[in-house]
Amino acid sequence: MAGMRAGGTLLTGALLGVVMVAVVFGGEAAVSTTEFCTSCHSMSYPAEELKTSSHYGALGANPGCKDCHIPQGFKNFHLAVATHVVDGARELYLEFANDYSTLEKFNERRLIMAHDARMNLKKWDSNTCRECHKNPQPPGSDAKAAHKKMETEGATCIDCHQNLVHKEVAETDLNASRKEGKMVLKPEKKDKDDEEDEEEG
Repeated sequence: MAGMRAGGTLLTGALLGVVMVAVVFGGEAAVSTTEFCTSCHSMSYPAEELKTSSHYGALGANPGCKDCHIPQGFKNFHLAVATHVVDGARELYLEFANDYSTLEKFNERRLIMAHDARMNLKKWDSNTCRECHKNPQPPGSDAKAAHKKMETEGATCIDCHQNLVHKEVAETDLNASRKEGKMVLKPEKKDKDDEEDEEEG
């Protein structure tokens, strides 16, 4: 009798475990859709920008929000859940705390949102970039030298490749930002005309 009771308890526990795993995986899949992301009005702006970017339609792929902003793969599932819980809760709060009713109002916070996304990619070693760009072969000596920094300076894709999909904002120095615990902008790049003016002056 006791054995039957123990067997029933084990079976019940196993079934509850299976149900919980299904709920977690199903819930994660449900909140990773572009439809879910854009149910917040503010996310409709960057979603439209994605559709006109060079990433959309490239190589026959039409990425959604999760493909860049949620860590990919089973081994990163815990990061995906943590990202939804921590970042999702923060962004949901900010959705109600801020007025994003127009693109102009959204643009007032665009830089800080871009920086937060960049810092996530830095933290994940650009895991989402690498899902598609498996073995990048940079053209030219400058690009090859820049890619060498990934081995020698702890750089990752997002350190150099910013403003690829959404409306351009100031680039941020992610190593300095991490070190100082606040957003640090990269120095503005001078174009050739400015350099020539300085040399003449």
